[in-house]
Amino acid sequence: MIFKEKQKSQPIEKRQVWEAFEKVKSNGGSAGVDNLSIKEVSSQARKYLYPVWNRLASGSYYPQAVREVEIPKSDGRVRKLGIPTVQDRTAQMVIREELESKVDKHFSANSFGYRPHKSAHQAIKQCRENCMKMDWAIDLDIKSFFDEIDHGLMMKALSHFTDKKHIHLYVKRWLEAPIQKKDGTIEPRSKGTPQGGVISPLLANIFLHFVFDKWLEKHHPQVKFERYADDIIIHCQNFKQALRTLEAVKARFKKCKLQIKDGKSNIVYCKRNQKKHPSFKVHYVSFDFLGFTFKPRMVKGYFGNFH
Repeated sequence: MIFKEKQKSQPIEKRQVWEAFEKVKSNGGSAGVDNLSIKEVSSQARKYLYPVWNRLASGSYYPQAVREVEIPKSDGRVRKLGIPTVQDRTAQMVIREELESKVDKHFSANSFGYRPHKSAHQAIKQCRENCMKMDWAIDLDIKSFFDEIDHGLMMKALSHFTDKKHIHLYVKRWLEAPIQKKDGTIEPRSKGTPQGGVISPLLANIFLHFVFDKWLEKHHPQVKFERYADDIIIHCQNFKQALRTLEAVKARFKKCKLQIKDGKSNIVYCKRNQKKHPSFKVHYVSFDFLGFTFKPRMVKGYFGNFH
């Protein structure tokens, strides 16, 4: 691939765009609002990728609308994904690669989702170990997290990691990219970052790094936790500590314009033997985390996990 060199205002190289597209291609996925597939872009790379680099490097890049797709859930509801165009996913990958190299080393060791050299398996292993050590767990469920991220707070969190103008410029434009609904109508976006966007998981980690991870480690150092994107388990020594921690987390999230989902965030008793049991009736003795159900193994007398 040969691009003609020009003096550009933003530090985006042609090589970055080509490498980003290769990663987008390997991830697969459907077309966005322009119906342009990965195969079509790949077959005419210069035609479709040169404008991406040219606009990114000159500051004139603006994303197209994000195509909304509804994915059915087991409870009858739907999960809404936002699918950017292939060109927009490539542009997002360029910035994600640069930004991730700066921020990931600062993230908490207890954050496992969508990070290099981190995995769901590691999160599950740590969760099992913490259930063995601590009697109580808080199964935390954030209401519509990706859809509710406040743009102002998101940009403030981003500014703690970088002051590079091109990163701020394009992240802001991606956050504000409108949504194309199933019926073809276009709606503006005033909050949230679409699930399905290449850069959205990294932005979510940056947001929760400040809203939750560092806050909990500073103000509640006695508890332990695992976080995989917006799936969170907090481990506590006793019921009173779990109550206090849950109330503090609710207040923290409210301050940061998030909500805990009613009836979905529970305090769970991780009993390790039958002799050590609270004096009151326990309502929850199991929770689901990353596709596993954690519950007591009655015979062996410890807190294990099953599919």
